Amino acid sequence: MPEHHPYKTFNHQNGKVETIDATLTPVGQLSVLSKAEVATLLDSSQSGLYKLFRNCALAVLNTGNDLDDGKELLERYNTFDISIVQQERGIKLAVKGAPANAFVDGKMIKGISEHLFTVLRDVINNHHEINGSNKFNLQTTEGITDAVFHMLRNANLLQPGLDPNLVVCWGGHSISRGEYDYTKEVGYQLGLRGLDICTGCGPGAMKGPMKGATIGHAKQRVNSGRYIGITEPGIIAAEAPNPIVNQLTIMPDIEKRLEAFVRLGHGIIVFPGGAGTTEEILYILGILLHPDNKNIPFPLVFTGPASSAEYFARVDKFIGDTLGAEAQSHYSIIVDDPDKVAREMMTGIKQVREFRKQSDDAYYYNWQLKISPDLQQPFIPTHDNMRNLELHKNQPSYLLAANLRRAFSGIVAGNVKEEGIRTIEEFGHFEIHGDSEIMHPVDELLTSFAQQNRMKLPGREYKPCYKVIK
Repeated sequence: MPEHHPYKTFNHQNGKVETIDATLTPVGQLSVLSKAEVATLLDSSQSGLYKLFRNCALAVLNTGNDLDDGKELLERYNTFDISIVQQERGIKLAVKGAPANAFVDGKMIKGISEHLFTVLRDVINNHHEINGSNKFNLQTTEGITDAVFHMLRNANLLQPGLDPNLVVCWGGHSISRGEYDYTKEVGYQLGLRGLDICTGCGPGAMKGPMKGATIGHAKQRVNSGRYIGITEPGIIAAEAPNPIVNQLTIMPDIEKRLEAFVRLGHGIIVFPGGAGTTEEILYILGILLHPDNKNIPFPLVFTGPASSAEYFARVDKFIGDTLGAEAQSHYSIIVDDPDKVAREMMTGIKQVREFRKQSDDAYYYNWQLKISPDLQQPFIPTHDNMRNLELHKNQPSYLLAANLRRAFSGIVAGNVKEEGIRTIEEFGHFEIHGDSEIMHPVDELLTSFAQQNRMKLPGREYKPCYKVIK
């Protein structure tokens, strides 16, 4: 546990901010580091890990605060610092200027401490074992899929002794109270059926299903419930791990994060959200539309309360207008019926189990899904890359889905990621070009999201980071 240190308060333009200093002993599997690993973590140069480690650590310590802007978070806690303390019996982490809400009576909350050491574990592993080695060819589909497998295994998320039971839940962190309560009810129904939950680990639609599932699990005396959170460095400030997450992993980029969801999960439920949720929808549709995946079962349900009916009607229309009826056939829309959602997911997961059993595929990792390179290779949302996206119908629908996914990924970056926000401040709006039959539905959908306050936390003024050129 951390040593006790007094609080410090300093003034910020948005009000007073309380901080605290502490020294932490390891929680979890990582208690020793090599000298090379420590040197890399403390290296603040371009090739070092200090900035990445610091930013992710600060986001975890900020859990529970209504601040979803990576740049603003770094500015608010600009005195925050984290360092490694080498000792004869292992390591400790020294934090200075950390958000005070991560502590109770001078001691860091245990769950937050676990998440903090998860950051340390994954930042080191991803740098030294994935990006910094020759073990994986990250230019090939097979190499990326193998790397994702090893990252999930290192995080102890692959459980070979379990029947398929993991439901991935996607949705926005900027949802209404009614929508949030609905996600809890769906999670409750899933928990009653012994299903575990995996989300992007943040608030809103990522927290609600986990919260509901804890009650369902408790009623069924399920003591081993898994509440898995999968995030990545660029988005973690906007979606800091919620307190229910008991297994967390940080993937190197959004593409590997998305692949982790579909390789690990056995079905997906989509709740209302904004640009990020649309990116996730386009990602899974890009996979399911690939001809090689035609006969692979993968349950996909869109759901929300009655108040979300119009939202899903707009999303369904957008998919139909851009990707066509085949894409629409890969999901069902269930409005205001949590019990039906859970029953449909149970039926779908049973089909997944039978298919994997007959095809000798692992229950714990979906090796058979074909994911095209367009969905795997990291997309850097520069102004040129956003401007040059192939947004037209003269291509297979799964490739169009991949390119639309990149467009929405860039918008997410411009909204909440530190680097994306700074890019927009320096060079102005992203310009998204394409055929009018594609760009008109895109513009309509994004406009509706902005009007419904789905692009940021409610109460915050939304400033678009993009211009749709029709």
